[in-house]
Amino acid sequence: MSNEVALRSQGASDRKALVDAAFRAEYVTVGWMVIEAAVAITAAVEANSLALLAFGIDSIIELLSAGVLIWRLTVEIRRGQHFAERAEQRAARIAGILLFALAAYVVIAAAWKLGTQQGAEFSALGLAITMLAIPIMYFLARRKLKLAQALGSRALRADAVESITCGWLSVVVVVALLVQLLTRAWWVDPVASLAVVWFLVREGREAFSGNECSDHCN
Repeated sequence: MSNEVALRSQGASDRKALVDAAFRAEYVTVGWMVIEAAVAITAAVEANSLALLAFGIDSIIELLSAGVLIWRLTVEIRRGQHFAERAEQRAARIAGILLFALAAYVVIAAAWKLGTQQGAEFSALGLAITMLAIPIMYFLARRKLKLAQALGSRALRADAVESITCGWLSVVVVVALLVQLLTRAWWVDPVASLAVVWFLVREGREAFSGNECSDHCN
């Protein structure tokens, strides 16, 4: 009996360490998303860049998602997993609606910019923040996936998917900014913003439907 009690105690201790690690990953996510959103939106306003603006607003939605997950983990500890999962589903659907709304705005704004042949200025600040986001999102996503598997947490896995999507979104914006720097073509920004829409819709569908992962998790 004493061995059984010792094993339970060890298991609880190991799980607590994993949960603490998950909290740390989310705190890092929150800290980075605050920086990413502020810098990207500032750069977007200065350069009149729709692609950077969409990236920055998506960062705000990612920030809200990380905050919800921190709250969800806390609630699970205090009130149980079932209550936390129901609350998380409602929050995820709200995030999905916000992403769909952002996608619709980007499509309308991009169509207007293409119709009026209005481009954007190249943003060195925007390039710097999106380039930094790629390795940071990769690290956070892999860490969250590993912790999600160890904890058996669907919520953490879903959040890892959002980090992966943000990483690919960063790649799209980086490529667009580099093309803009090299060609100075006015149409690069609105076209790139339409490419961003694909990621916004995909992320929104995952959040709204509750799918934790897709092919890009691997």
